[in-house]
Amino acid sequence: MQLTKWTHACVRIEQDGRVLVIDPGTWSEPAALIGADAVLITHEHTDHVDVLRLAGLGVPVFAPRGARLPGPVPLAVTPVAAGDRFTAAGFTVSAVGGRHALIHAGEPDCVNLGYLVGDAVYHPGDSLHHPDQPVDTLLLPAQASWLKLTEAIDFALALDPRRVFPIHDAQLNDRGLASVNGWCGEVLGDRYRYLAPGESA
Repeated sequence: MQLTKWTHACVRIEQDGRVLVIDPGTWSEPAALIGADAVLITHEHTDHVDVLRLAGLGVPVFAPRGARLPGPVPLAVTPVAAGDRFTAAGFTVSAVGGRHALIHAGEPDCVNLGYLVGDAVYHPGDSLHHPDQPVDTLLLPAQASWLKLTEAIDFALALDPRRVFPIHDAQLNDRGLASVNGWCGEVLGDRYRYLAPGESA
């Protein structure tokens, strides 16, 4: 299984010619979707979904039931809920979680699903939800208005994955990114690795 990180929260997973893309938002590169067989959306915020781009793609798109996807055109999606287990681009996917992490005074309060792909790769979207099964590869939110770095590190320690790659990092400048990578590398050790946009592991 090959994993390619794109800008912010967008990740492309490939295996045996099958391509699954998670959270191709307005900040991510169009190249992430070339040859995609299916797309997973964790929640409705535009940094995680570009409705206009997906509407013309012509592949299955899976999104949380009840999500209010933004955009000038309607997007046909397959709605999923926490606890659902389904197949996308030939990968087995388990949907977990349920709500977006809160920033202040109970906001935002929208549906958010994490996806465990192939019982191995976990993308939590905008949450720190713990799935009920082991995680081999964690896509770790690195920066957000709803997140402190100590919470992200504790989340990774609690899940104890074999590999950790940071996501949700587009608002970090070079100094901030160096700080996040320094702390995560120090605490999480060799399992932690930063992937630049377009880099694969």
